[in-house]
Amino acid sequence: MTCVKYIGLLLMLLITSNRVAHAQPHNSNDLHIAFYGDTINIAGTNVQSVTFTSPLTEEAITHFRTQMDAAGYEGVVTSLQQYKQQHQPDDWLFYQLIRRVAQHFSPKVNNYQQYTLYKWYLLARTGYDAVLNVAGNQLLFYVQCNENIYDIPSHTRNGKQYVCLNYHDYGSIDFTKTRFTPINSTFPQPLHGFSYKLTQMPQFSTADYSEKELRFNYKNEQYTFRVKLNTRVQNIFTNYPVADYKLYFTAPLSAGTYQSLIPQLRANTHQMSVREGVDYLMRFTRYAFLYKPDGEHFGHEKRMLPEQTLLSDASDCEDRAALFFYLVKELYNLPMIVLAYPDHVSIAVKFDKPIGTPILYNGEKYSLCDPTPQKDDMPIGKLPRAFKETPYEVAFAYQPKQ
Repeated sequence: MTCVKYIGLLLMLLITSNRVAHAQPHNSNDLHIAFYGDTINIAGTNVQSVTFTSPLTEEAITHFRTQMDAAGYEGVVTSLQQYKQQHQPDDWLFYQLIRRVAQHFSPKVNNYQQYTLYKWYLLARTGYDAVLNVAGNQLLFYVQCNENIYDIPSHTRNGKQYVCLNYHDYGSIDFTKTRFTPINSTFPQPLHGFSYKLTQMPQFSTADYSEKELRFNYKNEQYTFRVKLNTRVQNIFTNYPVADYKLYFTAPLSAGTYQSLIPQLRANTHQMSVREGVDYLMRFTRYAFLYKPDGEHFGHEKRMLPEQTLLSDASDCEDRAALFFYLVKELYNLPMIVLAYPDHVSIAVKFDKPIGTPILYNGEKYSLCDPTPQKDDMPIGKLPRAFKETPYEVAFAYQPKQ
């Protein structure tokens, strides 16, 4: 359990008219923020809750920011910074903490604009390059990001790309008909960008997990797995965007899920050759889960992390490719390439000697290992008939570190 404390400054705040933001006392001497298996304690003295009831103008938003500076949030910002320094959470997980703290001070259901301004302020004050765009009563909250993000709006400002963090709250916006204006309310400290890269999952408590049974047949023998999974993972990544494959394929499993699955797979494959072991993992990924395209499953394009695929009742080719990639990397750490066809995603693995029809990439020979069920039972090295003449691109190449 992490205990981060601070002594906040007690400052009096002038009450202004309803045309601009104003402050009211907030009964929050001690904050205890429950956060995915941890409790973050923030000790404060009469932190002020700054309200926002104005039209979305640059003047009103700048005034809100000024009042936040004066209302005792320095200690909250310090606590967040100390948590980040101590635990080194990925940016996406840290943003979930920002959302949790903003929700504490300004519940989303009560005042959406105010809640969004809290998130913007806290993210910017903890060092991120966060900006706002407004159109009428619509408030879009962006953060600077250099990665390729495909299903949420982005724009360029001062030569940098900014992606929208709250677009999902609006459903859809016709940007050809709605003109947004940037808010030029900046923060003085050095600001850095935001990354969607995932290197660690939260340290969930054991009680957060439940068991899921997975079964598949390999060489006329049935294998059964009881995998520990945490449904909170789905909540954390509900609004995680469609991004480059690399971000999904390199994402880790949480500790409880890893410890319940990987040792079983290692035990089942330890006497197999590398080729047979990869074949075993390919068929586990292919047959232990129901197949369903994203359009039928979610109604839209959605790429799932390996742990989400384990959690989900059904998955498509991209999801299975990510899980298979992770398993091969974890058990054998072999070079791999991700093959992106117009309507399919697959994996090719580099063995000591190629198997079947090789796929050439950078002078090396890779063998196709398709983890998605096809009409025919596809062994390693055999291309599905439908893709033999179909062009593809290598969306991601993995080389183990020497």
